[in-house]
Amino acid sequence: MKALVYDGPGKKSWIEVPDPVIKNPSDVIVRLDATTICGTDLHILKGDVPAVTPGRILGHEGVGKITAIGSSVVNLKVGDRVLISCIKSCGSCSNCKIGLYSHCLGDEGVSGIGWIFGHLIDGTQAEFVRVPYAENSLYKLPDSVSDEEAVMLSDIFPTGFEIGVQYGGIKPGDVVAVIGSGPIGLAVIATAGLYGAARIIAVDLDANRLEMAKEFGATHSVISSAPDWKAQVMALTDGAGVDVAIEAVGLPETFTMATEIVRPGGHVANVGVHGKEIVLHVEKLWIQNIFISMGLVNTSSTPMLLKLVESKKLPAAKMVTHRFNFDQFLEAYDTFGRAAQTKALKVLISR
Repeated sequence: MKALVYDGPGKKSWIEVPDPVIKNPSDVIVRLDATTICGTDLHILKGDVPAVTPGRILGHEGVGKITAIGSSVVNLKVGDRVLISCIKSCGSCSNCKIGLYSHCLGDEGVSGIGWIFGHLIDGTQAEFVRVPYAENSLYKLPDSVSDEEAVMLSDIFPTGFEIGVQYGGIKPGDVVAVIGSGPIGLAVIATAGLYGAARIIAVDLDANRLEMAKEFGATHSVISSAPDWKAQVMALTDGAGVDVAIEAVGLPETFTMATEIVRPGGHVANVGVHGKEIVLHVEKLWIQNIFISMGLVNTSSTPMLLKLVESKKLPAAKMVTHRFNFDQFLEAYDTFGRAAQTKALKVLISR
């Protein structure tokens, strides 16, 4: 088969590699019909994730059909069309039993780390992939959900909803600011309304992305390069500050922005993946009684989000701005890596 292989920092190739095989009784093999590229893949290519070693097949999102099953798999069969979760779940460890799949203690990859595809084991940017703990890590798909809708449920929608909306404690009537209108930020915006947010303020440098944010449910937008960006946000809260400030970029500056606009007693939910140290001004924040949360997605919300997509309550397909076939993988990476110029949100790579 062919796969997108990490060859070290700044290096990748679309090459022939051996087909995956069943290794454990709970495994299945999935023939990929569609996959995508995540910002995390770009972090890996920059060398920011040293656990990813040369020779690793990248990718942790995908949709396909099962071509082989392990001996202990009983609820899935060859031919089933499935969504691949970005997080493993053995289903039996103490963490999985409480829905903390992100820290699954199963020994596939590394015990205690749920993100293994394209990280600790070969991933989904390939023609075939081996899926461990398949009965807990795959979701059967209805015919009414398209590949491009389903792929958005592998990672970005569960991440935005769980780590942004749920961890942020959004309540009916809240004013919410989402800093960053990339795919994750848009997923937060699209799902914040599920918990009754009254105002959703999108904050970003890119005017085009702010227009997209309104299509996903933002009620207001603020250009973050404006000298008075903070005053604009505060004016939408009667000067009190937002109830929930959600950071969806992964930079020290944007995290600090979130702490500057949250009201006393409010929540700061960090969704962005950070590669640099952040100065947390506890000397100023302690007296504000704020809550700060962060985390790796559990994907426990995937079944619910799938129902919402099936009923057309979530605009998952709108995330896809560019489409490629498997032999255009390198072109897809180039387009996604230059998102500011290409206006790419998510790229769909299909057979």
